[in-house]
Amino acid sequence: MTVDRSFVEQNAREQERLRALVERLSDDELRSSVNEYWTVAGVLGHIAFWDARVLALADKLERGVPFSPSDSEPEDVDWINDASRPLIHAIAPREVAQLALRLAEETDRRKVARYLDRQVGGSAWRRHEGRKRRNEQRVAIGRRAGRKPDRDRAAGAGLI
Repeated sequence: MTVDRSFVEQNAREQERLRALVERLSDDELRSSVNEYWTVAGVLGHIAFWDARVLALADKLERGVPFSPSDSEPEDVDWINDASRPLIHAIAPREVAQLALRLAEETDRRKVARYLDRQVGGSAWRRHEGRKRRNEQRVAIGRRAGRKPDRDRAAGAGLI
């Protein structure tokens, strides 16, 4: 069976774009609002929170502990996002941005998707969802910073 490893390159590309975005943003831009609930730094903290969840599941798998029903992500995660938002916003903006980078790098470096795929039957959603979510949030931050999403997708252009 051939394993599709294209996600490794895609993750690396999105990781670099996220790093470039965080390095480019000023502290004032990190504190700016994306919408009525989230700041730019808060969105990065949101990304960090969900990457931390993936890492916690990876730790469990590496210890040889199988997933339990309580490890499944609920259909409706709004209450989790709502509950974590004040905690995320309590972290200094630059610190939470750096935390988001560290956790994203750790998630990708450990190739968590490989472990998750073994455990949940090769789900492509699990393999690509972290990268997809990070990219969606990065584009939202870019929009807030006045960048156009179509420029984000242009080769070599966008937020980096």
